[in-house]
Amino acid sequence: MMATIAAGIAGCDRQSGADKQPPEASASAANSAAPEAEGAALDRSHKGSQLPVLTFKDAAGKEINTAGLKGKPLLINLWATWCGPCIAELPALNKLAAGGKIRVLTVSQDSESAKTKVAPFLRARGGEALEPWLDPEGTAATQWQVSTLPASIYYDAQGREVWRINGGKDWAGAEAAALLAEQ
Repeated sequence: MMATIAAGIAGCDRQSGADKQPPEASASAANSAAPEAEGAALDRSHKGSQLPVLTFKDAAGKEINTAGLKGKPLLINLWATWCGPCIAELPALNKLAAGGKIRVLTVSQDSESAKTKVAPFLRARGGEALEPWLDPEGTAATQWQVSTLPASIYYDAQGREVWRINGGKDWAGAEAAALLAEQ
């Protein structure tokens, strides 16, 4: 199932041959990636849809259920350790999470074999305020019909979708601040 989902995620797909993206993009690759990936698309077609009930785990098996995340605006970010634009977003997402006004839920789309790497990977790249949730089966990507990583879905405090973005975003910029102020 993950192979099918991974094949459908085009933004950071692994290439064959000499251009193959490494299992973990290096810090220099993340720094050279544009914070706002060309082709990042804002989608409001699902506005008002309720937050689906999904369960994610961390490497230790602790669970989080999206049903319990209402009460504060929520930005769900689907990402992977091998995705350069995903890594480029981490410091700004961390700052957003540390600010406390919006809950940022980072959900790794890495395979089961990478589950113990995600938390240290986040910490090493300035993501100490980000929670290392895992979705190795790609349930979230399927639920939200994600075709590009990173992908972010924003919900208001009542759990209603406001918008989603497929592709990288400069979360520290004025445009992002205006989007995050929407309800």
